[in-house]
Amino acid sequence: MRLDKFLSDMGVGTRSEVKDAIRRGNVCVNGSSVRKPEIQVSESDLVLWEGKPIVYTTMEYYMLYKPSGILSASRDKKAATVVDLIVDKKRKDLFPVGRLDKDTEGLLLITNDGPLAHRLLSPKHHVPKVYFVRVDGRITEEIKERFFHGLVVDKEFTALPAKLQIVRSGEEESEAELTIYEGKFHQIKRMFAAEGLTVTYLKRLSMGSLRLDESLGKGGFRALTKEELMGLYRDAEV
Repeated sequence: MRLDKFLSDMGVGTRSEVKDAIRRGNVCVNGSSVRKPEIQVSESDLVLWEGKPIVYTTMEYYMLYKPSGILSASRDKKAATVVDLIVDKKRKDLFPVGRLDKDTEGLLLITNDGPLAHRLLSPKHHVPKVYFVRVDGRITEEIKERFFHGLVVDKEFTALPAKLQIVRSGEEESEAELTIYEGKFHQIKRMFAAEGLTVTYLKRLSMGSLRLDESLGKGGFRALTKEELMGLYRDAEV
């Protein structure tokens, strides 16, 4: 590929910025200074950007502990996004797999692997997503049963059967873990609202085999391990 594309793909600068740097002699390939942005390079070439080696990376996979108040988007002109939190990223084409509401916390997968993301989000694969939820009011066994059989949320949406595990049930506040197999807009909040309950806190714990690494802390991230990535590919199999 072209040298300027190689470098811009790795996020060292925009295409025009990269071209200017190359023409100024700030880039070396295999020990020689080059000044032509169109020179062809491969992943096996040693490319130095201002003396720093740049390793070409095709795919990246990150686990993010999304904090409340951050948009689940690749970019936004006015607000911080989840991709902005991945400060060590090399690729500039990363995106979140699925969306969490702005006030929802927890596990979010950030990658540029479109085919994997599509399979993980496809309803036909039924990849489970587990959430911790806190609501105002009592979660009853009857609500649990209705969730299990597929709750009629409103005229437009009937949720697929979901597993509701009651952690604590009180008159004023209840907590539970909820496993769903789809991702409709505001789905969990809408499901509980259909039962007269208001969600006050929501946190995603897992997606398929991938579980949130609590040691990250809110806003923390890390690259997926090989085992975690292979687990996701197994989750996404038809």
